[in-house]
Amino acid sequence: MVPRLTPPVAFVVVGATLGTVLAAASAPSPLYPAYQQAFGFSAATLTVVFAVYVLALLWALLVVGRLSDHLGRRPVLAAALVLLLGSLGLFLTADDTSTLLLARVVQGLATGTATAVLGAYLLDLQRYGTQRGSLVNGVAPTAGLAVGGLLAGVLAQYAPLPLRTVYSVLAVVVAGLLLAVPSLPETAPRRPGALGSLRPVLAVPGAARRVFARSVPAMVSTWSLGGLMLSVSGSVLATRFGVTDHAVSGLVIGAFSGAGALASFLARGLTSPVLTRAGLSVLVVGLVGFTGALAATSLPLLAVAVVVAGAGFGTSFLGMLRALSALAQPHERSALMSAVYTVSYLAFSVPAVVAGVVAGRIGLSRTVLGYAALVAVLAAGALAAELLPGSRRAGPTVPAAPARVPAATGCGAGRS
Repeated sequence: MVPRLTPPVAFVVVGATLGTVLAAASAPSPLYPAYQQAFGFSAATLTVVFAVYVLALLWALLVVGRLSDHLGRRPVLAAALVLLLGSLGLFLTADDTSTLLLARVVQGLATGTATAVLGAYLLDLQRYGTQRGSLVNGVAPTAGLAVGGLLAGVLAQYAPLPLRTVYSVLAVVVAGLLLAVPSLPETAPRRPGALGSLRPVLAVPGAARRVFARSVPAMVSTWSLGGLMLSVSGSVLATRFGVTDHAVSGLVIGAFSGAGALASFLARGLTSPVLTRAGLSVLVVGLVGFTGALAATSLPLLAVAVVVAGAGFGTSFLGMLRALSALAQPHERSALMSAVYTVSYLAFSVPAVVAGVVAGRIGLSRTVLGYAALVAVLAAGALAAELLPGSRRAGPTVPAAPARVPAATGCGAGRS
């Protein structure tokens, strides 16, 4: 019999896995200009490379996202990590555009499946009476995006095999995490209805629907900025600022996502309404600075604006997650996280894809400037909606108490 990890250790492993999955997702971003040069494809094809990843991810969220509520967390997580390893293998062997596209499709399927089950797993394993699961759900993805972007940029610039080394490193880490899955406690016993859960549907728990609807404008404004940063930041640095160093491109992505992770951690003691409103306020300030930096072609101002906007992204997203996660029952958590990430990734992808098409007509610099200005307006609108009388969230100011892991799992009653 495989020995089971204690809940505190399992919580750390699951959080590390979520960060690693998102690190793998951001790793190709600093490399897009190098892929364009190596494979000779256009900016329009780059948009397709980005789009197929997100489409596959959304399909996985909609179709597979609720599956772990019925089959259990462990088997669905194991399948997601196997898919992720397969995608990393495809990146390692990619020597043309078609293989790159296939790698991104498989990676999208893996990421969509993994984020839903890992988000629910963290809520299951958090210590009774705390909101550490919500905190890690907010911090780990942004931290992972930061590490993946920075690692890929640095290795591409200074290590041999610039389009392959980062995927080798990630594959080793993912393989180690996959080996740890059988040791995780199972927190979602099998329930009937697994086939029915495969119907593509957004299943927001009834108790969370009102708060979810109020959160949509904030999700859209924050994640649409994330899509801009991860899809074209490297190209913007090259065309607008003359920066072609992959490490600098990775540093920009790392600064944006890393600031979000750090700000979320430092502000973790605030209530969900305060987090969301403060985060959106900071995001608006960062976006104003971002548009000013693009207009003035000021790299120092851009660096400051990216950090400020990233901090706003992280804290506002944590506020939304905290308000929502406390309103879901244990068997509803995977479905809720699927719904959150579906809306977020739609906002992440659709504007970026449209921007890629528009850039072919009016140029990348003008497109990005207009994109950033539009996101600033959206964030300001979301903030205004948050500040309206009576808009205070139903989310908790006191941590919700998650269900305990059944004794049959052999985990006891402890929590991390």
